[in-house]
Amino acid sequence: MTDTAVNTGEVAVFWICSILAVAGALGMVLSRKAVHSALWIALTMINLAILYVANSAPFLGMVQVIVYTGAVMMLFLFVLMVVGVDSSDSLIETIKGQRLAALVFGLGLAGLLIWGIANGLAETNSVGLDAANAADGGNVQGIAHLIFTKYLLAFELTSALLITAAMGAMVLAHRERWTNPPKQKDLSIDRFLGDGHPGNLPNPGVYARHNAVSTPALLPDGTPLEESIPAPVRARMDAQPVDHADVRDVHEIAEGAGE
Repeated sequence: MTDTAVNTGEVAVFWICSILAVAGALGMVLSRKAVHSALWIALTMINLAILYVANSAPFLGMVQVIVYTGAVMMLFLFVLMVVGVDSSDSLIETIKGQRLAALVFGLGLAGLLIWGIANGLAETNSVGLDAANAADGGNVQGIAHLIFTKYLLAFELTSALLITAAMGAMVLAHRERWTNPPKQKDLSIDRFLGDGHPGNLPNPGVYARHNAVSTPALLPDGTPLEESIPAPVRARMDAQPVDHADVRDVHEIAEGAGE
């Protein structure tokens, strides 16, 4: 394969993955539903992993897929399942000045990203990832060398920040009980003293001609028990009437068979 073909392939991968990654980032920010935002950010993470692998950083690509797309995204979806996709956030600030602080930190992060990209483009003695990987014997060794030497303090601060964020999420999600949870004795008393049926209701169709869900159960005296029919069926007025003549015929046949 010629160098021109390799360069053409790299350029194609870069433009396709970069466009999809940016589209996923914009979709995550602009989506009105949290589930859609989670799916958009998954698209961004997958395309970033492809870009890492294409730029001779397979370890970062695998970490991007396994840790972020796999573990972190599953955590996001688990939180959405617990909180609910239709829950709305309160627009009242509980901490004064948090919007201004978020704006300042966002502008600072954007400035750092722009500075880093401009510094990388203006660097004249850049050796590339191939030479950087060869210096320490591989991509994994090179990352380990940088993390545990030059960027050790930043790495430890980041880990402490993640632990603090996890603890903060647990504190915010915790809800104090104002009353003691009901005991089994209290539930039993409320069940028999309440207005509802104290025992288990018979299933639809019990003591009836057939076991259709729309057929009410019959009490021993032949009275239909409307509560045995599911509430949606009753709301749609789809409950089937009981033909007492047929029920009487069935009893007569059963008594004759018993004799």
